Amino acid sequence: MADRHPDRQALDEVVEFTSGLIRIDTTNRGGGDCRERPAAEYAAERLAGAGLEPVLLERTPGRTNVVARIEGTDPSADALLVHGHLDVVPAEAADWSVHPFSGEIRDGVVWGRGAVDMKNMDAMILAVVRSWARQGVRPRRDLVIAFTADEEASAEDGSGFLADEHPGLFEGCTEGISESGAFTFHDGAGRQLYPIAAGERGTGWLKLTARGRAGHGSKVNKENAVTRLAAAVTRIGEHEWPLRLTPTVRSALAELAALYGIEPDFRDVDRLLEKLGPAAKLVEATIRNSANPTMLDAGYKLNVIPGEAVAHVDGRYLPGGEEEFTATLDRLTGPDVSWEFAHREVALQAPLDSPTYAKMRAAVEEFAPEGHVVPYCMSGGTDAKQFSRLGITGYGFAPLKLPEDLDYQALFHGVDERVPVEALRFGVRVLDRFLRTA
Repeated sequence: MADRHPDRQALDEVVEFTSGLIRIDTTNRGGGDCRERPAAEYAAERLAGAGLEPVLLERTPGRTNVVARIEGTDPSADALLVHGHLDVVPAEAADWSVHPFSGEIRDGVVWGRGAVDMKNMDAMILAVVRSWARQGVRPRRDLVIAFTADEEASAEDGSGFLADEHPGLFEGCTEGISESGAFTFHDGAGRQLYPIAAGERGTGWLKLTARGRAGHGSKVNKENAVTRLAAAVTRIGEHEWPLRLTPTVRSALAELAALYGIEPDFRDVDRLLEKLGPAAKLVEATIRNSANPTMLDAGYKLNVIPGEAVAHVDGRYLPGGEEEFTATLDRLTGPDVSWEFAHREVALQAPLDSPTYAKMRAAVEEFAPEGHVVPYCMSGGTDAKQFSRLGITGYGFAPLKLPEDLDYQALFHGVDERVPVEALRFGVRVLDRFLRTA
């Protein structure tokens, strides 16, 4: 079994499925404004075609999740969760070179919203599973395949719902893989890095509320809610967070430093990042907590001072950094502004000495021997946060071999999101290799 590779049909189907899923508009505008069911039915139909028995589950009508299990050959082995989300962020068609939901395949590239986040990985999973069915391949350990709703918002209708209401579907799962890892990162000096995610910063989306005394805009007002809010937002936006190195980030810095022949001086990490050049992008957002103001809402008429003003802040904290994060927000907001979590999820960290990480590394190295696999921590978050409630350790592993002129990370939630056909086929080969041996 170890010598088998995905068949030619799988290499074609991954392109077909990526395009097909993109054409199904699953835009998640937040607040429940999304309908994943057509994409869930698309995935379930293809899983059923591979001889599986997928179940469709909804917390809210139209917000559909798909779960299926593949029985492994070793009943004593822990199960592995393989998951991807079906929803995508909004796209303004007027800004794009092609329609964002066309799924157009042009010049060897698949275009559209979700091409990298993350209908490409969904398609890879489907292609691999169907290839196994045609070849009679079974993995060593049970695999639980899950396609989720609502990842681009609160996950309440997706992985959160599955973890809280249907934990039995994930019985035996101790580890999981999903998006944002094992992609080609070109360092500008001829090296190809393949970062595998072994951690995520926690999510702390905040709502700030300033209250004051409403009044006429022409009068003196020392209790102006807008002024109080603006001062707090400025303090938050300008705050310099202290260095906080997690084991994953420390390992990433050490491996990158060794690759570039640099002495890893952890006493001056900012200087170390300068020496790493473009490769520093893999870690620079994960050496500190962060809080970025993103939304403001105040007032209803130009000449009226409102009694309340509201702001929203995208906060992220590293494993072990949540207490520092909340204490800092208490200080920065001050006595005149209150704050609360609009959405809160845990930070994650996965071991780098696990057999699973070693097998992910080996799978990438088999098909990209010129590459250098390194660990990293995601600056954002994934459904792995919700699945961690079930004791599932999450890694980011959605392999893609990318050309140097394609800025993969900039395409997440960006304009003209796209993925090369050959990147998808590479991903199928690597994913197949890993899942057969995991």
